[in-house]
Amino acid sequence: MADFRTSTHRERWIFQTNDLMDRWGAANQRATETLVQYGTTRLKVDPVDGSLSYPEPAPDHGSSGVKPLSCEEERLMRVFYEQKIQEVCSAFKFPHKIQATAIIYFKRFYLQWSVMEHHPKHIMLTCIYSSCKVEENHVSAEELGKGIQQDHQIILNNEMIVLKSLDFDLIVYAPYRSIEGFVDDMEDLRQTAISQVDKMMLTDAPLLYTPGQLALAALHKSNDMHKILNFERYLESVFSRQHSDCPIEQFVGSINMINYLVEQLKIPTPKDMRHIDRKLKHCLDPSSQDEHKKKEKKSKHKSKRAANEAQLDS
Repeated sequence: MADFRTSTHRERWIFQTNDLMDRWGAANQRATETLVQYGTTRLKVDPVDGSLSYPEPAPDHGSSGVKPLSCEEERLMRVFYEQKIQEVCSAFKFPHKIQATAIIYFKRFYLQWSVMEHHPKHIMLTCIYSSCKVEENHVSAEELGKGIQQDHQIILNNEMIVLKSLDFDLIVYAPYRSIEGFVDDMEDLRQTAISQVDKMMLTDAPLLYTPGQLALAALHKSNDMHKILNFERYLESVFSRQHSDCPIEQFVGSINMINYLVEQLKIPTPKDMRHIDRKLKHCLDPSSQDEHKKKEKKSKHKSKRAANEAQLDS
């Protein structure tokens, strides 16, 4: 594997905070405008070349009343499915490297697209599938789909659009390997640090900081619990070995910010997601909103009729 310092991961996929927020916002804004223009954000993807086609413009230009997701709702949706990636990888007993690569692919994909354009449930499966191929732990689309009771054709249909959205930059550097490089014989410290990285992967930290910074931030948090190291002295020794030009105070600030992002992380529950998922369904297929209203109206009518019959019986 190439050196991280000369990699596309470092050159193209580590952002400043403001730039990252702009990217998330731009994807949401474009999808919202498309929703207004076409009445739906559903895109047809050619499975051969990944080309996209939009539906015909809606005659009333958005009069369907479908409400687009906010940036915060999109963020919660991404976090929810990033955690699902971890759960699926754990169920298949994939190594942490596959899990991390799949999550990074997922994050990078949604720098280009909104969840209103491509449902994250489908994209996460393709990201896991692609990660397995890149990390040489190949699992067939059929096997992956069967394991989680999903149509494997969805995985294959989205493969080209995912790869193109990643600009075919498929080599990912994960913090887990960096932890092994920093700690070689302190099992308690290592295991807690790995758990901390699992949480970091659900934040924006992997798009803002290098794997080495993430690993040291995880070790710092782990050491707070176990009190094994004099961490300041340990950090000084790391800097002296690596001959870093970065001031140690700046590095400590990065570590603190990474751990702050983890502290602020809110994992949405299925209950939290119900309303957002309903909105997303309407964005992807506005006709579902009419169907939902019909069912709701029918249910109310049925309840009212049952109440009237109960009164007559009494």
